[in-house]
Amino acid sequence: MSETPVDHPGLIVPVGHVEPVPRRIRGFVEGHLVFDTRRALYVWEWPGYPQYAIPLGDLVEGALVDEGSSGRLSPGPARRHSLRVGSASRRGAAWVWEDGAPEALVGTARFRWEAIDSWFEEDERVFVHPRSPYTRVDALRSNRRVRVEVDGTLLADAPSTVMLFETGLPTRYYIDPLSVHWTRLTPTDTVTGCPYKGRTSGYWSFTSDRAEHRDLLWAYDFPTRQVDQIAGLVAFYNEHVDLHVDGELLPRPAPSTRAAWEREHRA
Repeated sequence: MSETPVDHPGLIVPVGHVEPVPRRIRGFVEGHLVFDTRRALYVWEWPGYPQYAIPLGDLVEGALVDEGSSGRLSPGPARRHSLRVGSASRRGAAWVWEDGAPEALVGTARFRWEAIDSWFEEDERVFVHPRSPYTRVDALRSNRRVRVEVDGTLLADAPSTVMLFETGLPTRYYIDPLSVHWTRLTPTDTVTGCPYKGRTSGYWSFTSDRAEHRDLLWAYDFPTRQVDQIAGLVAFYNEHVDLHVDGELLPRPAPSTRAAWEREHRA
């Protein structure tokens, strides 16, 4: 069987790549400052997006406690630490890079994202993971007609769309809710987050006489200002529907590692 052709730019940053972060990065737990740095680094542990590496000298004194165990992450060896600040204590919250990791990382800590209650770049909140400086996200209005079917059932037919181009992902086609056959869909309680678009405000599933198709489409009622053109529109997962654009059936993209992560990442 031939592979589905990829029709969008891929992710090109190699694992282990390190770059300086030109932004002030702060993290808080239960209202307590954990770190405040202008010297953070990006480190790619996989090609999808980076993590922040925080210099140990920019952490609140005594915030990290060595747990006495070492491991090897993608870029190199690191030692596991607990986080203690205020009355909060969180095991396995951070890895401190050791000799054998890229030289720039030694003496820095990489925190598990969920171990920090709130992350800030300058004075703006960051969700889910750091934004990659190599990822571009554009939302463009288009008069392309979009038709969506699943198991032979028409779910949407829209005369125009907003096309969202995000590096490493298939093009997403956001359409007006008035073009969707909502009586054939069921809302779910799923919520996902994206550092480039914000948090979703709704997901819907479809059950045909053949199968249940969970969380096929979603909406961002209040997206980030960078993609405010998609506010109030909905989009379907290209990977799981028959998507016709200007009358042409598009090949279903193979689910990528990042797309699978995005689909399963529950906020």
